[in-house]
Formats: sequence, structure tokens, C-alpha cells
Amino acid sequence: MNKPSGKEYIAPWEAAFDAVLSPLDEFIHRQTTSGVLLMLCGLIALVIANSDWSEDYHHILEMYFTIGVPGFELSMSLHHWINDGLMAMFFFVIGLELKREILVGELADPRQAILPITAALGGMIVPVVIYIAINPDGHTQDGWGIPMATDIAFALGALALLGNRIPASLLTFLVALAIVDDLGAVLVIALFYTDTIHTIPLITAAGILLLLVAMNLGGIRQPLPYVLLGTILWVATLNSGIHATIAGIMLAFTIPMQPKYDPKRFLSFVNEIVDKIRASYIDHTSILTDGLLRTRIQALGHGVQRVQAPAQVLEHKMHLPSAYLVIPIFSLANAGIPIDWESFGSTVMHPVSMGIIAGLVGGKLLGIAGFCWIAVKLGLTRLPDDMNFKHIIGVALMGGIGFTMSIFIAELGFAQQAEDLLVAKTGILLASIVAGLSGFIWLYLTSNRSDTTVMDSDH
Repeated sequence: MNKPSGKEYIAPWEAAFDAVLSPLDEFIHRQTTSGVLLMLCGLIALVIANSDWSEDYHHILEMYFTIGVPGFELSMSLHHWINDGLMAMFFFVIGLELKREILVGELADPRQAILPITAALGGMIVPVVIYIAINPDGHTQDGWGIPMATDIAFALGALALLGNRIPASLLTFLVALAIVDDLGAVLVIALFYTDTIHTIPLITAAGILLLLVAMNLGGIRQPLPYVLLGTILWVATLNSGIHATIAGIMLAFTIPMQPKYDPKRFLSFVNEIVDKIRASYIDHTSILTDGLLRTRIQALGHGVQRVQAPAQVLEHKMHLPSAYLVIPIFSLANAGIPIDWESFGSTVMHPVSMGIIAGLVGGKLLGIAGFCWIAVKLGLTRLPDDMNFKHIIGVALMGGIGFTMSIFIAELGFAQQAEDLLVAKTGILLASIVAGLSGFIWLYLTSNRSDTTVMDSDH
């Protein structure tokens, strides 16, 4: 049977729009774009904070916004809405990525997972030890969690700029390492950066979480019920005293990862429904007037949804707003560091700043590379065929880019010490620049484009 050729409707301005939007869409989906945008927003915030607009910048961030109805109101400054609200979306995406990696990704195979897990543990433990050694007591010790974190967007963006000078497995290794690192940071926030626990909201959050798990086990795959209950979970978590962004992680882990149809069942369904569509199709008919044709095409759409894992669909949909809206806004709101060049030297030499710089630059290098070397020497794991320890050292240096999560933890640790918070942000910024540049230069000089191409072709 010959297939009907049909027609394709082209809107009057569609070709012109495609000519403009297609390059933009391609740019947005590039791996480096998120890091570039994050860097640009951080630079803008720095410029504003050190200009005549500085007072207006801080005034806007401290403006209060209230949502809800009388008796059920949430009132927070814009700064808190960004850090407690928008960042919950970022943590939701992190949770989805972590769940996927554990179930079907690099962390699913225990043998394969040992290397990035070991690297992440080293990259968390050694920086903390270094920070505490420099800040052994007093309130400055509250910043011990700051040098633990790695900014995955910046680090991946810097790695991607090297192109085929590095093996693809190095990017995969960094993703797995950063996700384990993020999990560690989340646990630290939940366990050590929570001041007061309020029992009733905590019990409410636990009840909502159990309900979400029950929905998962009950086979509910539509996102709307999860979004509605997830919002209530966020409010309860916020009022419980635990940082509200943890709700994003908890919600992500309740989203179903198992699709309704496996590929074989989906192909069978598609063949059945296409036969029905073909049988009901009448030449020159319109889907606007043919109810039976429209119903069967809708059924095909439902089948397409059922062969996709809800968690993976949400991860794909939420990636763009998280990477290109939430994180840049967070950067704009938190990277505005006023720099006094006359006292810059003393700021850098402050114990908080020194602890962060030494932890992020030296600690990440020693922790990631050192723990990987020990694990390989003990025979617990091995490097992928196309990777060597020069690559590991480069990633270990780039692991010191701690921008987003480090600033986030600094905001929690030094919420009551404005001067220490300013010093901490200065240290984070300086350490991230040093770590990123040194990692990029190291990999550029030690990685050979032709060698990598040969290794890629051999595998």
C-alpha cells in the first residue's frame, strides 16, 4: 500500500522565524552555554555591586514579597525567594539526575561506580580537613562545608571547551563525580546547616513524602499530582527548619523511573494504532472535523508518553529552566561581592578565605587525584581505557570550581556574619578562577588531540 504523501502547513513567517531561532536553539543546547551564561551573570553581579548601582542592587534583593491568603501566607525577601524557592527547582533536577545515575547510569554498576564515588569522597573529605586545620575554632569554623562543593555547570563547560583533546569518558567521569559531590553537599546542608526543627511541619512533610511514595507505587505517572504535592512538601519543609531546597531532592526521588511500556510493547502498540489510523483515514479529511481520526492520533500520543520514564521526561523538561533561568538568577543575586582593593590582600589572607581557597584548589586536587590513585593501586577499580592520571589531575583541579553550591552553603553558614560571608564569597570566586584556569591549562598542555582521536577510534 502506498503511503499518502500529504501536505505540510508552513505559516507565513515560519521560515523567517526558523532562520532566527534555529541557531539560538542550537546555542542554548550546547554543553558550554550554561557555564558561559553563569559566568556572565556572575560578572554582571560583580560589576553592579562595585558601581553606583550597588545600593539599589541590595535594596531590590531585600524587598519583601508575600504570597498566599490571610492565615496561609509566606513572606520572604527576594533574596530568600531565590535561595529557598527557585533553588528548590535546581535541587529537583539534581535529584532526578542522581536517581537516573544510580538506577541506569554510571553509578548503577558497583564496579564502575567505585572510581567516581571514591573521587567524590576524597574531594569532600580533604578540603574539609584543610579548612578546619586553618579555622580550628570560633564561628569561622561554620564555613567548613563550603570547599566541599563542585559546580557541575562551570566544570563541564570548561571541559567541553577542550573538545576532542580529552576523551568522552572524562566528561562522564566528571558528571558522576559531581552528582555524588552534590549528594554529599545536600546531606551536609540537611544535617549540619539546620538550626531549629519544628515538629508539626516536619511530620506534615513526612506524611506528604509517604503519600508521594504511595503514588509512585500506585502507578501514577502524570506530573501534575507530584507538582501539587511537591509544592506542599516544599512549604512544610521550609516551616520545619530544614532547608527548603531539600524538598526538591525528596520530590525527585518519588518520581517514577519505570515507563509503562517497554520498547517491544510500544512497537506493537504503534503498529496497531497506525493500522487503525490508516483504516479511518479518508482522503482530504481534516483532523479538525474527523473525531475518530483525532481520537486515534491522541491515543498514539498517549502511547509515546507511556514508553518514556516520567522522571527522565521531567529531567529533560526541567534542564533548560534550571540551567538557563534558576542558576543565572541565583548567580545575579549572590555573586555581587563589593571589592575593596585597598583591603583586598587582607581579605584574601583572612582565615575563612584562606581555608576556602586552600580547600577548593589544593584540597580538591589532593582528594580527588589522591583517592583515585589509592583505589586503583589497591585494585578496587581501574581507569577507563582512554583515560590516564593526567586526565584525573585535570578533573581534580577543575573540581575546585565551587561557585554555585559553595556560595549557597556560605549563605547558610554565615547567615549571621555579613563580614565573613563577604570574605567567603571572595575566596570562592578567587578559588574558582584559579581552579578553572589551572585545570584547563593542564589538560590543554598534557592532552594530545591526535592521541585522543586514535584512542576513540580504537574503542
